[in-house]
Amino acid sequence: MSKTFDSFFRSKIEQSDFCCNEQPQKPRKPEVHVVPALSTTAPAWSGTAIVNLEMKDISLNDYKGKYLIMLFYPYDFTFICPTEIIQFNDRIEEFNKLGCELVAISTDSPYTHLAWIITPRKQGGLGEMRMAVLSDKNQSISRMYGILDEEEGISLKGLFIIDKNQLIRHITINEICLSRSVDETLRILEMCKFVDEFGNTCPAGPRERLNVTSNGPNYFNI
Repeated sequence: MSKTFDSFFRSKIEQSDFCCNEQPQKPRKPEVHVVPALSTTAPAWSGTAIVNLEMKDISLNDYKGKYLIMLFYPYDFTFICPTEIIQFNDRIEEFNKLGCELVAISTDSPYTHLAWIITPRKQGGLGEMRMAVLSDKNQSISRMYGILDEEEGISLKGLFIIDKNQLIRHITINEICLSRSVDETLRILEMCKFVDEFGNTCPAGPRERLNVTSNGPNYFNI
């Protein structure tokens, strides 16, 4: 390959079909996506994932007793998707320290996932993955979680935080051109953990200020 990853995508940015249409979608007829309710049991799922470069059957049941972040994304071999997946993957130890695992999910086949993972990052691939990348080829998981674009057959950028009891604690859904923040996801996960441990409302603020005690300021008297 004569062009590097950066120079290749610099040229692609100028093209109208950049990133497999991973750009703000054109106006369409209104659609209703039925998303599972917060504080309800997460819909059960199972499927084939790439784990440590091997195809492995995994299920939601495998993550009982842990926090789980389900990170839906639309396409393999695109520009924005790998940048955020790599960021989550490369900081997975921070999630693990909070008792949390991550699973990335799209409607691509497991073979496409594997090809993307073994492709070097400089050539647009994911490179080494320390989190599972799950195939939702039949679109059933994306449909159950209310983030399937039925017209395109792809997952929207949905992020679900599932707790140790497999209850849905947090949901965000982004337009496919918008990336997600690792820091903000960690902050919300820490809030979930704080509430689960102390049984009270978690204070707002930066991540480093979440672990406050009852001796902290009473914000309702300020």
